[in-house]
Amino acid sequence: MPTAGNWLTEAAEVELLDCTLRDGSYAVDFQFDEAFVVNLLSRLNETPISKIEIGHGLGLEAERTGIAACNIDHQRWCEIADSTLTNKPWGMFVQPAFTQLSTVAELSSRGMSFIRVGMEPDKVGENLDYLMRSADVCERVYLNLMKSSATPVQQLLGMLDSVSSIVSGVYVVDSCGTMLPTDVQSYVTAVRECFPVVGFHGHDNLGMANCNSIAAMQAGATVLDGTLNGIGRGSGNAAIESLAGIIKILDTDRFDYQEMARLAEYCRENMDVISEDRAMQVLGAVLGVHSASFPLVDQLAAEYRIDPARLMEAAAGIAEHSPRVADFHAAAVGIADEAGLRRQVSV
Repeated sequence: MPTAGNWLTEAAEVELLDCTLRDGSYAVDFQFDEAFVVNLLSRLNETPISKIEIGHGLGLEAERTGIAACNIDHQRWCEIADSTLTNKPWGMFVQPAFTQLSTVAELSSRGMSFIRVGMEPDKVGENLDYLMRSADVCERVYLNLMKSSATPVQQLLGMLDSVSSIVSGVYVVDSCGTMLPTDVQSYVTAVRECFPVVGFHGHDNLGMANCNSIAAMQAGATVLDGTLNGIGRGSGNAAIESLAGIIKILDTDRFDYQEMARLAEYCRENMDVISEDRAMQVLGAVLGVHSASFPLVDQLAAEYRIDPARLMEAAAGIAEHSPRVADFHAAAVGIADEAGLRRQVSV
């Protein structure tokens, strides 16, 4: 039997945040059975899980960008949370590009106690006003540094100089599932020197999400994200029932791992998860390309008759941080020109 050793302090302080009904919405194309949602939240309400995140996977009001809307709108999410999460703080994910702060204020007045504001590290400076106004209308604001690993850790810290007095905590986010435990330890340790509350959100492209979450805890992260049965975007997330079980082994049963395991099975049985392209998930993790770019990669690879992996690698080499649309187009043209290939145009 493993001994707790110096894990006792970390395990005692750590919180688990369940985002099955937020990140997991990607896996069901944002379409939930409402009865399932009500039952799951009612059961989570009786567990020791610390926080619950709900709503559209991409963020509150994501449908304003033209993306598919969740079949449960934010008003209904608020009503369901108010009736089921009587013992738990609940919140939503937001993005400055489309989430209106008036909507955040409205939901906060109706019981939402936290938001997590997602952006890439190089976008923090231009969104300082949004962060400050967020803190005026919501009790707790966490900054989620999407695609954290695409920015060298010292550069990332420099981008956070002005936010320490605004946010309740900062999240290191392994959006591409590319980080290894040593990477996680480096980022979390550095961010923890500037912010007392550090969270970690891991994806499982390389099967490392649970290991990375424990590495984050060991490095001082005090909030770990997870989803039941690991259900989430692409390859999914750290499995929260496994995290609860690991903490039981290292310390004590703080999060009722047996009930979390039962809830994981409940989700496995009742969520009709969309199958993933496993090859692309692994390629994306190794090459540092987020799954949101996979449709564009497929499109350009077909148009220019080039290998998707070569395209992703070239785009990652061009990008200053994580590859964006222009980087993929430039990479495709460059590879095609170099090889003397002609673009395949549909007629």
